[in-house]
Amino acid sequence: MKRGDIVITSLPGDYGKPRPAVVVQSDRLRYLESVLLCPMTSDIVSAEPVRITVSPTPENGLRHPSQIMVEKLTALRRARCGDPVGRLDDALLQRLDEALALVIGLAG
Repeated sequence: MKRGDIVITSLPGDYGKPRPAVVVQSDRLRYLESVLLCPMTSDIVSAEPVRITVSPTPENGLRHPSQIMVEKLTALRRARCGDPVGRLDDALLQRLDEALALVIGLAG
């Protein structure tokens, strides 16, 4: 599991049904039991820049247009994540980096 991979997982609480999520944690922290993820949803809303819309491609493995819910950043045990089904392309990963910086207060 690497940064930018899309995995299927079930998050606790309100977002508990199986859903794709993007791995956002640094690859240098692979030894940790937990991993930072941004869950995804097929419920498309207008909430740029904290919701990033992703169209399905063979590379990302998505079946439906989806949005990365950057504002729902969460940690989860690696054991609760499935194998990667795909990966974000570089342009989407750059947009995700910018949105993460905004969400955690590192951007102006």
